[in-house]
Amino acid sequence: MGLTLFMIIGCAETPKQATPPPAPRTTAVQEKPADDMEIVREKVRADKKLLVSMNMGLTESEAKKFWPIYDRYQLGLDRLVDRQLEIIETFAKNYDTMSDAIARQLLEDYLLLEDDRLALRQAYLPKFRGAIPEIKVARYYQIENKIQAIVDVDLAANVPLVK
Repeated sequence: MGLTLFMIIGCAETPKQATPPPAPRTTAVQEKPADDMEIVREKVRADKKLLVSMNMGLTESEAKKFWPIYDRYQLGLDRLVDRQLEIIETFAKNYDTMSDAIARQLLEDYLLLEDDRLALRQAYLPKFRGAIPEIKVARYYQIENKIQAIVDVDLAANVPLVK
């Protein structure tokens, strides 16, 4: 996904009035992420935030309202990604010995994840609407949908069908 985001960022349109996202918060002693996966996740988050910033065209006033909501929304998305990774790991562990019971549970977990993804989008819609104009809300949801579509295509290409 990281490479794909780099490609998108390279093709992004530069808005007339781009307000950069706020700099990440740091502590007095900057701690390094515990493992390589966390480093990758941090990079993807930063790339995604840059992509959103480059395409939203937020005024300074809009940016002050938008970015805190965006950050909270991303925390919700991170929890969903963690669940998705757990589903994929369970699938991989059981790939060669898949049973009907495990296949059923994986499918149920996946459908619950999709329900929760939609619920998160719906829960944040009024928050974004209260911060920025409707056209920019629609643009932001388009950006999120495009990023999710890229992730979905990558997963489809790399996760084999159940045997």
